[in-house]
Amino acid sequence: MRAMVLQRHGDALRPSEVSDPEASRGQVLISVAACAVCRTDLHILDGDLTEPKLPLIPGHQIVGTVIGAGEGAKRFAVGDRIGVPWLGWTDGECRYCLSGRENLCDRARFTGYDIDGGYAELVVADERFCFPIPPDYPDEQAAPLLCAGLIGYRALRLVGDAERIGFYGFGASAHILCQVAVHQGRRVFAFTRAGDEEGQAFARKLGAEWAGAAGQAPPEQLDGAIVFAPAGALMVDALRASAKGARVISAGIHMSDIPAFSYDLLWGERALGSVANLTRLDGEEFLALAPQVPVRTEVTIYPLEDANVALDDLRAGGRRGSAVLRIDRGTA
Repeated sequence: MRAMVLQRHGDALRPSEVSDPEASRGQVLISVAACAVCRTDLHILDGDLTEPKLPLIPGHQIVGTVIGAGEGAKRFAVGDRIGVPWLGWTDGECRYCLSGRENLCDRARFTGYDIDGGYAELVVADERFCFPIPPDYPDEQAAPLLCAGLIGYRALRLVGDAERIGFYGFGASAHILCQVAVHQGRRVFAFTRAGDEEGQAFARKLGAEWAGAAGQAPPEQLDGAIVFAPAGALMVDALRASAKGARVISAGIHMSDIPAFSYDLLWGERALGSVANLTRLDGEEFLALAPQVPVRTEVTIYPLEDANVALDDLRAGGRRGSAVLRIDRGTA
């Protein structure tokens, strides 16, 4: 099969012909139709996340069709359209798994990091950690729901019942969660890079009642905030913009250092927190909610062989919504 392979940190992905994967016990074999590109993929390539299996096929927002199954795999039938997220396996027996916190499992394995992912024509996945895809979503529009949507949804839950919520960094995840938050009756305040008037207009189009530059004071104090951009200084900016009792959540797996700040910014029962991975319950809840909103994902589509271009565009910023690789099996 065709795949884009990372050989070592710092390298570009290499177009390669590799052996077709085979489904083991409890796994399904999937013909990949689309795989969304995530900032986590950049952190893996750049070495910010230091322990991926190498060589590695990245990609953890996968939509495709079941074409085979290993022994004991009976949850999905051949022809079913399913999605594969970041969380690919847990031990099911540790104190985290047994208390409904499988996202914190110390032995967890992750798609596109410990397990080969979706920058390829075929992928295998543990059927327990796959999700049926809502029928109203074309493949390319469904793919960003599998991480940008799921991780954002978990972050949104962690800010509690905040009415005035700030989104710092208005990219793939925020453009989905803005729609969800507005649907829930929250008021969204969007923060983008300075001078990004197009991004601010995009946020307002999706329902944000205010949009401005990161570091700028919003017109009202925030009850909660989610920091999507991997810049630790934004956590302090969000605290500074927050009312007493607010929760500021980092939605990234990697972030630059949070600079020192005076205690008065934290006082008043404000809190800093983070999101780690997702649970299957998050996926079930969000994928049921998305069609009700309805969430509409804006995507820029690239062929599989242009994965490096998609990653470079993501690094540069300025793209609205999500980058998605379309995989046409059997084409040159």
